[in-house]
Amino acid sequence: MVKAFLGMGLLGSNFVTAMLEKGDKVHVWNRSAAKAAALEPLGASVFATPARAVQGAAVVHITLKDDNSVDEVLAAAETGLQPGAIIIDHTTTTREGAIARTQAWKDKGFTYLHAPVFMGPANAREGSGYMLVSGDPAVVEKVTPLLEKMTGQLIPLGPEEGKAAAMKLIGNCFLVAFTAGLRDTFVLAGALGQQPRDISGLFEIWNPAQMLPARIRRMSGGDYTKPSWELDMARKDTQIFIDTVQQSGGNLAVMPAIAALMDEWISKGFGNNDWNVIAKDAVK
Repeated sequence: MVKAFLGMGLLGSNFVTAMLEKGDKVHVWNRSAAKAAALEPLGASVFATPARAVQGAAVVHITLKDDNSVDEVLAAAETGLQPGAIIIDHTTTTREGAIARTQAWKDKGFTYLHAPVFMGPANAREGSGYMLVSGDPAVVEKVTPLLEKMTGQLIPLGPEEGKAAAMKLIGNCFLVAFTAGLRDTFVLAGALGQQPRDISGLFEIWNPAQMLPARIRRMSGGDYTKPSWELDMARKDTQIFIDTVQQSGGNLAVMPAIAALMDEWISKGFGNNDWNVIAKDAVK
C-alpha cells in the first residue's frame, strides 16, 4: 500500500523516516522542497506538488501548521486523490475546523479523520508518545491498526467529531500554563539565590505532578468549605513571590494574573474557603 505524507516538518519527517524503515512506500511533499528531498536517500518518493504526491496513495497523512494550511494543501491535493482515499490529519487545529473538514471531505467521497498527537520528533521517529482520535467508529476501527504502528498509545475518544481536536488543545493549554509557571518558579528561585538543580532535587522528592488527579477532583467537586489551604493564605504567599522578585529587579509573568484572580474571589467573600475556589466558575 502506498502512503502519502504532506508536510515534512519535525514531526512529518520523523514519521516518514519510521515508515520507510518499516519498508513502507511513501510519497512526500513539502512546501520547502529541500526538507522533502532530504528523505529521498532513505527511500521516499519526492514530488513537487501535493496533487502528484497523493496519486496512487490509499492513505494520505498531513502534519501542517493550522486550519488554513491544511485547507490550502488539501485543496491543492484534491485532483490527485484516488477514489475512497483516507486523509489522516495530525495537525493541531481548531475543533470547528476538524468538524467542518470531516463533513466536507465525506461529501466529496473521501474519508477525513483528525488524529492529533502529543508527540515530539523523537516520539514520531520511535513510534512512542500519544495519538488522539475521535469520530465515526467504523472509520476509527478501520485505521486503528495503521495508527497504532505510529504511536506508543492510541487514545480513542469516542464518536464525537472534533473531540480529538478539543482534547489536544486542552492538553496544550495545560502544557503552556505548566511551562509558564515553571518559568516563574525559576525566576523566584533566582531571586532567592537558588539554582534550577535545587528545584529539580526538591521535585524529585516532593513531586507535585502526582497530585494532579486529586487536584482535578478537588477543583471540580464544588465544595470549597473545608480548606486545606485557605485562599487568603495562598494570596499572602503569592504576594511574597511577587514582592521578592520585584525587589531583585526581576518580573513574574503568571503570578500577577493569579493574584488578580485570587483578589476577585476574596472580594466575593471566599477568602476563608479552600484556595481551589478560584476554579469555581470554570468547572460549574
